Amino acid sequence: MDPGLRRGARGDETGNAPLVTHAVIAATGLFTPEQSISNAELVEAYNAWAERWNRDHALQIAEGDVAALTPSSVEFIEKASGIKSRFVLDKAGVLDPERMAPHIPERGNDELSIMAEMAVKAARQAIEAWGKPVSEIGAVLCAASNMPRPYPALAVEVQQALGIEGFGFDMNVACSSATFGIKTAADFIAGGSVKAVLMVNPEVCSAHLNFTDRDSHFIFGDVCTAVIVESSDTAGPGGWDVLGTRLKTVFSNNIRNNFGFLNRWALETGAVAGSDRVAGQQDDKLFIQQGRKVFKDVVPMVSEMIIDHAGDLGIEPTGLKRMWLHQANINMNQMIGRKVLGRDPAEDENIIILDEYANTSSAGSIIAFHLHHDGFAAGETGLICSFGAGYSAGTVFVRKR
Repeated sequence: MDPGLRRGARGDETGNAPLVTHAVIAATGLFTPEQSISNAELVEAYNAWAERWNRDHALQIAEGDVAALTPSSVEFIEKASGIKSRFVLDKAGVLDPERMAPHIPERGNDELSIMAEMAVKAARQAIEAWGKPVSEIGAVLCAASNMPRPYPALAVEVQQALGIEGFGFDMNVACSSATFGIKTAADFIAGGSVKAVLMVNPEVCSAHLNFTDRDSHFIFGDVCTAVIVESSDTAGPGGWDVLGTRLKTVFSNNIRNNFGFLNRWALETGAVAGSDRVAGQQDDKLFIQQGRKVFKDVVPMVSEMIIDHAGDLGIEPTGLKRMWLHQANINMNQMIGRKVLGRDPAEDENIIILDEYANTSSAGSIIAFHLHHDGFAAGETGLICSFGAGYSAGTVFVRKR
């Protein structure tokens, strides 16, 4: 029996599951910023910045001390990633060659923080779809790749804003945070600690993205998702039975962000070792990755994890109706889909939303699930899967109730 299931008094409404009390994904929500940036707009800003940088460093380039920066292009971005646009909180700052970063003003302690505001909007959508009072929620989890502060926990701020009793805490497993959060919620429910959990995934990825790095300036977007996980003992009709959850981590430096309180007083003496680009900007305090190494390592790890977990649950991978994978790279998702299904997946079998949303870290697989969960008959199965920095990966097999 999966650790997320425990013996109980009620059976499953579909009639094809053991008599257990288990977690149910009851509702989801999505907050999308109003502003979006196309690849063409992003390329124009980057190329203007790079041209000026090359001009300012013409002597060093001529003497061979530094390499000239290569222009970006729409074709390069779409071929490398499949991304065509992304939503952001602040478009003007990102597209300003003088700034190349979003302008997100700091809020006072007596104001709702920007990430809490995003989370509350997504949560309210999920709560409305759920149709029950927040008094039935016993815990709030904030699972995301970055938090605005060490404490008080963002989850507790969201909890207070929504009027939820119980407890809340933050968790960070980078791009896998949502599946780790669902697993945590399912375990709370299996252990009888709570009857329902609200998980939110506020991602302001534009704030940790280096828009002056050609290899990654196009990767991320901003968004927030919310998931309500509920006990099958109290869940109404509909929703999704959580059949099994599995987590995996393997340490790697190939995706990294070194920003933290211990380097707060580090002297800004120029770019970090190995960088020949921007004096005064410590690139390793933003998102950095070795993309080809990540692809080579993560695709087989995740594919094998999905197939092994499905086998342990008695699920035939080729029989999955739909997969909602982490939305980082279309080439990566297509390869994982082929390995799992043994063929090229159809569009409605391997959902892609990164063309519109880009990589939204922990929220990506949940956006895909939220927007594309229709068309299932009771008893049909699907997979929510995330993977990324750590390395980390999580699989959540679900069945339509």
